[in-house]
Amino acid sequence: MGGILHLVEDRPTPPSVYNWRVYVLALVASCGSNMIGYTSAFIGTTVTLTSFRKEFGLDQMSTAASDLISENIVSLFIAGAFFGALFTYGLSHWIGRKHCLMIASATFALGSGLQCGANHNRGLGILYAGRVLTGLGTGVASNIVPIYLSELAPPAIRGRLVGLYELGWQIGGMLGFWINYGVEQHIEPSKEQWIIPFAIQLIPSGLLFLGSLWIRESPRWLFLHDRRAQAMKNLCWIRQLDATDIYVTEEVAAIDQAYENQRATVGFGFWKPFKALGDRPNLIWRLFLGCMLFFWQNGSGINAINYYSPTIFSSIGVQDNTVNLLTGVFGVVKAVMTFIWLLFLVDQFGRRNLLLVGGITGSVCMWAIGAYIYVVEPQEHPTDHLNGGGIAAIFFFYLWTAVYTPTWNGTPWVINSEFFDPNFRSLAQACTTASNWLFNFLISRFTEQMFEAMGYGVYFFFAALSFLAFFFAFFLIPETSGIPLEKVDRLFEQKPVWKANKKLKEELKEEEEQFRFDIKDQAVHQENKDEESA
Repeated sequence: MGGILHLVEDRPTPPSVYNWRVYVLALVASCGSNMIGYTSAFIGTTVTLTSFRKEFGLDQMSTAASDLISENIVSLFIAGAFFGALFTYGLSHWIGRKHCLMIASATFALGSGLQCGANHNRGLGILYAGRVLTGLGTGVASNIVPIYLSELAPPAIRGRLVGLYELGWQIGGMLGFWINYGVEQHIEPSKEQWIIPFAIQLIPSGLLFLGSLWIRESPRWLFLHDRRAQAMKNLCWIRQLDATDIYVTEEVAAIDQAYENQRATVGFGFWKPFKALGDRPNLIWRLFLGCMLFFWQNGSGINAINYYSPTIFSSIGVQDNTVNLLTGVFGVVKAVMTFIWLLFLVDQFGRRNLLLVGGITGSVCMWAIGAYIYVVEPQEHPTDHLNGGGIAAIFFFYLWTAVYTPTWNGTPWVINSEFFDPNFRSLAQACTTASNWLFNFLISRFTEQMFEAMGYGVYFFFAALSFLAFFFAFFLIPETSGIPLEKVDRLFEQKPVWKANKKLKEELKEEEEQFRFDIKDQAVHQENKDEESA
């Protein structure tokens, strides 16, 4: 390949490594993010359907009481995801990546089934329980899918494969928005109208469960647990190479070297990574950076929009009859830009550069939207059509979506899948993923109160955080693209941060050339020795 699809490889790589199996494995695992994206997107609009509100008596409640129930339905799911992400550390350590995906899909499907069984006679309790279970399944999937993808991916396409996680998320979100628009437009208010979006949750979770029966366990997890025969078999199957191929030999050597380093530093076992946090301040710092990436991600305002898009568009001055249509377009823009990010940007443009561009541009857009609402006050002066300023505000909203999606939306997931030692990666992923759901919970739980109390100030708040995110990324986050997972420790030893990637790649290239020279020299030496013996 060339041009924008050119692969920057850390070493000479056989073309067969970039085969259909590695992509299909990634697609199957990404069904986990598809179910996350769908359930995150559909709920905000479904709970505003007249049929749903009548079913559970929300239409008879005060606005404050109704808003509280809506926030509970959303936030209980996120609370479940928080604990699911934490529990995944133990699950992934003992039973592996493959079986975690099976558990995630089964738990999510059970929760979806409970939600479909809710009605006005049974009350909201069964719906709340179902949301917690889907949240638990979501937490497990959001933790394990990026780990699994990063562990099976060749370095040159690791960003692209981990990016499939984000693409699945956005496709699920887009479907969630448009299914709500479809049922509202074409189905009369009834139980069927609101239960269809809930029932569709069973499709991606079912696909993930079936796919998890076929996928292979991560070779790196198998090596970590001294199951070398199975690890070699899986690695060769994924790479479509023989065990004697030089590429496989080098990859296994790098894994073994990394694990030997781990044995001498962190050590192996369930509790060893916890002890390593106290013994190695650099790991605490890296874990802090990983968690803060999700703080700045949620601080952009994306999850406020995901869960409460009708509130967002209404604040700009959009009429009720077009809110769901514009919400659907929002989902399309996110999905399209995620595809562009996945195919053209994440491995070519770099993770760090994406964060920098997203921070500044996203901040400008939010300032513009907030300024429009401050000056025009559309909710205080409603009209039957949008004026030029309103159209400009919607333009900046979609521009923000188009810029944010390929920058801060998916890139923190890719970076966190690459940041940590093999034996520390599962614990770190559990902590960083849980932090994402914690910040997500705070945003979703208080968004409507923020709009009630702050009005246009909410947009200025998100704008300021996006601006600060630029400096966070510039001074503290090194570029991780093209760096083998086993060498990431050395990335944080390079100074300054903005030159770390280039300097480490130069060192690795020199070491790679020396390694190949030594291999050839040993072969020549052995050949001469054999001739002398003969």
